[in-house]
Amino acid sequence: MSRKEPGFAERLQTATMAKQAQLETIRATALANDAQSTERQAARVETAEARKIRTAERKYSNRVTAELRDTQRAAEKARQAHAVTEENARKDAERVAQVEANAALKKDQKAARDSKYAARKARQK
Repeated sequence: MSRKEPGFAERLQTATMAKQAQLETIRATALANDAQSTERQAARVETAEARKIRTAERKYSNRVTAELRDTQRAAEKARQAHAVTEENARKDAERVAQVEANAALKKDQKAARDSKYAARKARQK
């Protein structure tokens, strides 16, 4: 064997050294990535917490808005019911007044008719 060609033991040793060098670079990048990974994980946790808070605020806001809308609808229904009741009372009062006016008119007409009849009877005598 010539000096230029490495032997089996030498090839094995260089392979082992190459593996060790690769492991060292992987460990170094893993440590660097580990620090970045914890930063990214902390950012993810912070983002998730902020999202939970925004979701809770939105749900609360929607609930308050729905309650306000329900209250307004109830008030509007009560106002409409009150208006209908007042309108019915006004119509009933108009009907009663009309009936009374008709009764008074009939009474006056009867009185006029009776007075004409009495006058005619008085003239005939």
